[in-house]
Amino acid sequence: MSDWVSLCVVISLLFSLLMVAVYFLYSGLLSDIIVLTGSPPVKKITFAYKFKQGPYKNCGQLFKETNSIGPKLTCIGVFYDDPKKVPGPQCRYAVGSILSEGEDKADEELLKRYETSGFNVFSFPEVTHVVTTSFPHRTFFSILLSVRRVYPRMELYIKKRRLCAHPFLELYRDGQIQFMAPLARQGDFYVPEVRHVERRLSEEEELHSDTDVSGADSNSEYSSGSGVLLSDSRETSLGASSVHSSVSPLEQGDRDYRGRSSGGASSKEPDWEQAGGQQDERKESLHGDSEQKNLVVPTQQWWGVVGGEE
Repeated sequence: MSDWVSLCVVISLLFSLLMVAVYFLYSGLLSDIIVLTGSPPVKKITFAYKFKQGPYKNCGQLFKETNSIGPKLTCIGVFYDDPKKVPGPQCRYAVGSILSEGEDKADEELLKRYETSGFNVFSFPEVTHVVTTSFPHRTFFSILLSVRRVYPRMELYIKKRRLCAHPFLELYRDGQIQFMAPLARQGDFYVPEVRHVERRLSEEEELHSDTDVSGADSNSEYSSGSGVLLSDSRETSLGASSVHSSVSPLEQGDRDYRGRSSGGASSKEPDWEQAGGQQDERKESLHGDSEQKNLVVPTQQWWGVVGGEE
């Protein structure tokens, strides 16, 4: 009798291990990751978002919130800082949902719902070249796997080709997590709250440092955290968005993990709060220590070195 019980236990254990292995494989454990330089996965977009500064681990709640308002919309996360070089409380990100793409109009009812919930509205331009790849988004574990697998590949690709690519965007739709980092017009991918943070940091540094010794320009908007010099002008005006929203600085967050199923096609909603706890691992997997040379737009070291593209 005891032998029969032992055999049942062994069979159950083997079956459980088999199910776990199948789950991991289905989640994308062995999926090919092909990093390319090419056209972006989206055109010009208008999106509702909330901006936060602090640990990326907290962004899962934002994905959950934005998905609850527009469950059929594509969720987007934009990550501005390298958590290996920027303290967690200072890391910046924006999370929201895409309201319209290209020349399409945003749904007015959805727009009002987002604005009522405290979201702002902004537009990103369409660019011709980005560093991009994708990863299957089939289960919650797909999000964790993308942390471990995608960002090291993107880092290596950017470093080898000495590219200037930032910030990093993630889009969740059609059962895929689409990753992209623009190679041009990077300043246009920084939401207005980032500029507010830059100005505040600049003012604080001006109060606590001797500008004559440092030689720093007190009016500079150079971010000591992200290493990005932001211009006051946008080729696509900040006010030219097809949808308006008053921009009010929102509380901000850092780097562990978020996740969110793309709007329309997904039948399962991932646990965004659990996903938030993995953001640090994913970002730390990406960031390298390459030095910068001849940058047209100064960027963080982990974004690589410019290779002739702005």
